[in-house]
Amino acid sequence: MKMIADERILFRSPAPDGIYCYTPWICHGFGDRLIASCDIAGPRLGEGPGPKSDHGDYGSNQCLIFRSDDHGETWTLCARLPMLHARVFQAGKSLYILGHSGRMLIARSDDNGDSWSAPAVLDPGLRWHQSGGSIDRHHGRIWLSMEIKPDVDHWAGGDPLLMSADENDDLTKRSSWRFSNLVTFEQTAKFINRTPIQFEADCWLESSVVRVHDPKSRFYDPEDRSVLLFLRVNGCEHYAAMLVGRENDDGTLTLDTWKRPDGSPVIFFPFPGGHMKFHIVYDEQDQFYWMTASHVEISTAYGPPSNRERRALGLYCSSNLFDWQFAGFVAVGESRLCSRHYASLVIDGEDLLVVSRSGDREAKNSHDTDLITLHRVRRFRELALKGGREE
Repeated sequence: MKMIADERILFRSPAPDGIYCYTPWICHGFGDRLIASCDIAGPRLGEGPGPKSDHGDYGSNQCLIFRSDDHGETWTLCARLPMLHARVFQAGKSLYILGHSGRMLIARSDDNGDSWSAPAVLDPGLRWHQSGGSIDRHHGRIWLSMEIKPDVDHWAGGDPLLMSADENDDLTKRSSWRFSNLVTFEQTAKFINRTPIQFEADCWLESSVVRVHDPKSRFYDPEDRSVLLFLRVNGCEHYAAMLVGRENDDGTLTLDTWKRPDGSPVIFFPFPGGHMKFHIVYDEQDQFYWMTASHVEISTAYGPPSNRERRALGLYCSSNLFDWQFAGFVAVGESRLCSRHYASLVIDGEDLLVVSRSGDREAKNSHDTDLITLHRVRRFRELALKGGREE
């Protein structure tokens, strides 16, 4: 397999047999600074320094935040916070990191990521879930999604809700945020629009918020008050779920299915790597969407794909969010144990930077990995096939 990116290690577990790497994230700080984060967990987490969450994988997690001022060549660890499933984003003159420890948490940096406040509680319920899903910034507002774990006695993903806030408000205060209704898989998607493949969806999770910019798209909102929310579909390797979020006239948020003209809902759409967490960014320069997702090597004829297809990380691009081109392999582990998955990406000038939850042969398994790797796709725009696009 030909690689389109180089690879270096951003973080290595100090104890691969008992401290595992999760939730990589990368974004821009202010100026030329880059910010990356991940969380770590495992039975030996308590042996290390810094605060830990009181709820999470193996009982607790710790979020690590890194900064780089040389376009990702070198990184400095600048904070350890007691949270997991976290994402950093700009808002106003500050950086924020939103995650959870069961309860929803947010922390702020007013010095471009050098130091961070203690996490504030946005919601005290021990029920939250997410990963490094896409965030939308538009018209001075932040749009993102979080998830609530279903109240069942087994793992069942996370049901999404949409959140939005004015980026100039103090986002550590709950009053600064608007929340939509919750849309549950059990009531919305379990029995309708079943995907025409052998293994049916059993839950959804790890949602991403994306805006449609093309007026020719059937999903375009001329009032610019809607976003699409894409979700990983557990159990279906070539499908994702989609919901529509909207800001109403009174400022409230509504999350719902997309409807056909006859009013019937459509939820599942063909989507490469939809069985695993994916991340989408929009390139304003070329008006293309770029996505990292797990590449499927073996079909569902060999069993449910979700825990198997973690080895190969692909890059995809699209002009419309639904017709995806395969642009190449960002990374492929040397064995199925050595996964490259759950990635996050950011545009850095002419290049794409990707951070991946990765493993080498010391990893416990393909899920509980021991590395966070950094990959640079140089001159990424040259990988897109653009000739067929209608002008």
